[in-house]
Amino acid sequence: MLKSTVDEHEEEPVRWLDSDQHRAWINLAKVLLTLPGALESQLLRDADLTLLGYMILARLSAVPEQTLRMSEIAEMANGSLPRISHAVARLEDRGWVTRRVCTGQGRRFTAATLTDAGRAHLEASAPGHVATVRRLVVEPLGEDFVRLGDAVERIVEVLGLPTTILKP
Repeated sequence: MLKSTVDEHEEEPVRWLDSDQHRAWINLAKVLLTLPGALESQLLRDADLTLLGYMILARLSAVPEQTLRMSEIAEMANGSLPRISHAVARLEDRGWVTRRVCTGQGRRFTAATLTDAGRAHLEASAPGHVATVRRLVVEPLGEDFVRLGDAVERIVEVLGLPTTILKP
């Protein structure tokens, strides 16, 4: 991986990862590919919620009036509107979210609102989810956890995602 070649589509030589960077990247890729499934398994087993469903409920719980436009939910989840619409429909079928068509600024849009039942389900689901996050991520990292979060925030910025965290 220490090669320095020029890709036919680029003018600059490829900057290969050194052995430490390669090891770190492979481990990060393993986490990126495995951790969401581990978190979702716990949520499905204990709360009948997907990870995306949990994140939608949590996001709705943290905003004024517990309501967001579907496009805002899609942006938060980095997902397409059809995918988010399907996820919200599943939450709506369970009575955890309601959707309504709204108009504003000359445009129609759909808004999703967290219901009392949705808030109660989120509150009941949160302890198990947080325990899993602690077991899989926080505890193995110890004091490095906050430093990792600070470092990962730089990636979030490069990806063009918001770095502010909404508090409930």
